[in-house]
Amino acid sequence: MAVLVSVLAFVMTLAGGLAAMRVRDHRHLVLGLAGGLMLGVVCFDLIPESLEMTRQRPLGVPAPMIGFAAGFVLLHVVEQAVAIHQAHEDEYAPHVHAHGARSGGLLAAFALIAHSLVDGLSIGLGFQSGTEVGIFVAVAVVTHDFADGFNTFTAASLHRADKRPAVLLLLADAAAPIAGAALGTLATVPDAVLGPYLGLFAGVLLYLAAAEILPEAHSVHPRIMTLCATGAGLLAVLCTVGLAG
Repeated sequence: MAVLVSVLAFVMTLAGGLAAMRVRDHRHLVLGLAGGLMLGVVCFDLIPESLEMTRQRPLGVPAPMIGFAAGFVLLHVVEQAVAIHQAHEDEYAPHVHAHGARSGGLLAAFALIAHSLVDGLSIGLGFQSGTEVGIFVAVAVVTHDFADGFNTFTAASLHRADKRPAVLLLLADAAAPIAGAALGTLATVPDAVLGPYLGLFAGVLLYLAAAEILPEAHSVHPRIMTLCATGAGLLAVLCTVGLAG
C-alpha cells in the first residue's frame, strides 16, 4: 500500500521538474520562485519538523540546529574549495560562476533526493503505524513534492548549459519516495537520526537559496517581479504546510 501511494509523489515530483523546464524564457522568475520555495521549505517545514523529531541538545543547543549550521557551512566550504566565486553582491551585477557554483547546485540536488528518500521512508513508517496515519503522511509528502521536483531541476541546472544531468537527477528525485516507501515497510529509522539530518539539509538549502539562486535571479532583470515570485514561493509553501497540518 505504501509503495502504491508513493507513486503519486513520483508523479508530482516529475510535474514540478517539467514546470521548471518549460519556463526558460522567464528564468529570473523561475529562480525567484525557486528561492522562495526553498526558503519556505526551510522555515515552515524542515526546521519545525526536525525540532519535533528530537529533543537532543548537545552543549545546550538543539541537535537539528547544529546540523543546520553544519549544512550551511558545508556548502560554503565546497563552493570555496573548488573554485573562485566572483560576484558583485552590492549591486546584483551579473555573476561569473565557475565549477564551484555548479558543484554546489548538484550537491543541493543530491540533498533534495536524499530528502525525498526520507519522505518515502516516512510514508512507509506511517503505514506501519496504521492506514490513517500513512495516508495523512502521504498527503503531506505529495503536496510538497511538486516544489521538490521544481527545486531539484533548478538547482542541478544552475549555471549549466547541458541539462541532461538535471533531468537524470529529477528522475532520481521522483523515484526516491518509492524506494523510501519500500524501505519504510522493512526498517525503522530513529527520529534522533532523522532530526539532525533534516537540519543539515535545511542549512544546505538556505545557503543555495541565499548565496546562489536569489542573487542570480536579481542579476539582470527587474527586481519587483522577481521579488513577487519569491514571495509567491514562500506563500505557497506556507499554505501547503498549513493545509497538510
